[in-house]
This record gives sequence, structure tokens and C-alpha cells, in this order.
Amino acid sequence: MTKIDFDILYRYKRPIQPQGPMGFQVFMETILFIDGENFIKKIKAVLEQSGQEAPQLHLYNFKGLLNKVLKDVKIDRRIFYFARIKEHLETKEKSKQLIEAQRLLKTALENQEFEFILAGRVRGQMEKNYKGKETLVFKEKGVDVKIAVDMVIAACGGKLKTAIIGSSDSDLQPAIAELRNRKINRIYLGFEMMPNKGLVYTANSTILIRNSEVLEFVSKALV
Repeated sequence: MTKIDFDILYRYKRPIQPQGPMGFQVFMETILFIDGENFIKKIKAVLEQSGQEAPQLHLYNFKGLLNKVLKDVKIDRRIFYFARIKEHLETKEKSKQLIEAQRLLKTALENQEFEFILAGRVRGQMEKNYKGKETLVFKEKGVDVKIAVDMVIAACGGKLKTAIIGSSDSDLQPAIAELRNRKINRIYLGFEMMPNKGLVYTANSTILIRNSEVLEFVSKALV
């Protein structure tokens, strides 16, 4: 298992507010946890289904989309998680392109007031496809583990009031079940196209992003 950085959630913690002579009360937060690669794949699938070409990711208005679909939820922190891209010896040029695209996306998301956390890794490797031909495949590992650990740490530390899970990865179900055991409010943020039924069941409530909402923010100016 990869080494876990247990300071991720605590370095952003809010100050403790005094509550009379008996002690202190810690702020409890509503945090949006987004698995970046999983979330973006869903957006690309919607665009492909509609016949639209996916824009460069750093030009997409993620802030506008999420402000609209989560307009009734007061969110304290919004976090995108991505895997760190490593150069592949056989595909240095492609790796460099992906690294540059991720750099541009990081800048764009931070300008849209999201936190950007790198966890795990993306590596290219040659695999045989169903025809027996070797094809370069880029695989992401470790992001779901990092999200799960961060959610549980925040819950155990008494800092989490509501977790909004922007991922359709079933591997997060055990962590979400642990939040349920700790009476943490859980909102599954999915897409109307192929929502994850397991996450729908494990969460308190579900918000599904409509295809029309994804399309609305492809060309809308960033605000």
C-alpha cells in the first residue's frame, strides 16, 4: 500500500472557535471529494453520446457545472484528486503531453477555486488487446484509496459533517459505509447516464448531473 499523507486534511483545518469556559468546538465541514479521472470520463461519455467533441479539459467550466447542480448545498471545500503521471520509457512524448495537459488543468481548477491533490500514479504500459496486438494503455492507481482515507480521517477527527462523493467508483463503498456508521451525511454526486447503484444505496441522498447540464458548460465562459 502506498504511504498515506495524514496531514492532507489537517493542514487546511479551520481555527477552533471557543464556546464558553467548558472548552472548544471544532468546525465541521461539508467537503466535496471528486475523483478527477472518473468524473472527467463521465463528462467525456456524455459529450461522445451527444456527438460533441470533448474540449480541452482546462477550458471546461467545472465551477459553473458544480455551482448549478449543488446550488442548494453550502460547501466548505471542493477537492479534485488526480494521479501523478510518470514518464513511460517507450512513450516519453505522449507522457510529456499528458503531464502538460495535467499542469494546465491544475491551474484552471485552482483558478476556479478547487483544491488539486495528486495521489497515486498514472503509468503507461504495453498490453495485448483482444486481437493480440500490443497497445499502450495508461492506468491510474491509488486515487480511490487516497479519497477513502481522507474521508475517514476527517470523519474520525470530528471535522466532517457532510461528504459529497463525486465518483462512481464502487471501491469507495467501504469508506462510505464507515461514514454511515459514524452518522456522517453522505451525498452521492453521479451522472444520469449510468449512475452507480451501489453508491446510491450507500449514500443518504443522490444528486445526478443531467446530460443537458454537462453540455451547458462546455462553451460557457468561466465565471
